[in-house]
Amino acid sequence: MIALDFATKQAVLASLRPGETVPILPVFTLVLAFNPGAAFSFLAGASGWQRWMFAGIAAVASVVIVWLLRRGGSRVYCAGLALILGGALGNLWDRLTIGHVVDFLLFHWREWSYPAFNVADSAITVGAALIIIDSFRARRGETKEG
Repeated sequence: MIALDFATKQAVLASLRPGETVPILPVFTLVLAFNPGAAFSFLAGASGWQRWMFAGIAAVASVVIVWLLRRGGSRVYCAGLALILGGALGNLWDRLTIGHVVDFLLFHWREWSYPAFNVADSAITVGAALIIIDSFRARRGETKEG
């Protein structure tokens, strides 16, 4: 996941200028955007301290995820954790090396658009969904007492 995230970001950085767009479908465009904040550009306008705060959060989360993976669990749960870890490390690399996260996937419809995101963000989202799905599967498998 880290390699795929890195490769896609490098391809976009080599192909587009900041703000440049390439329409792919009526509802999907490639765009080169830089996000110094977190999801949905949270704290993007801060003075720079957020870079280190979000890098620290990603580093701590990565350590916790590795610990959780070592404890084990179902395949779905571990796959979810692995995707979140890969995504967190992909965005952490951006923050440490260039100071912001490279986003380039933009979905839109008429005047509405979803904030641009990247492969790492997608991995985090799919990983979280897998963990949620696994939590429902685990509950269904529990036997009722009493």
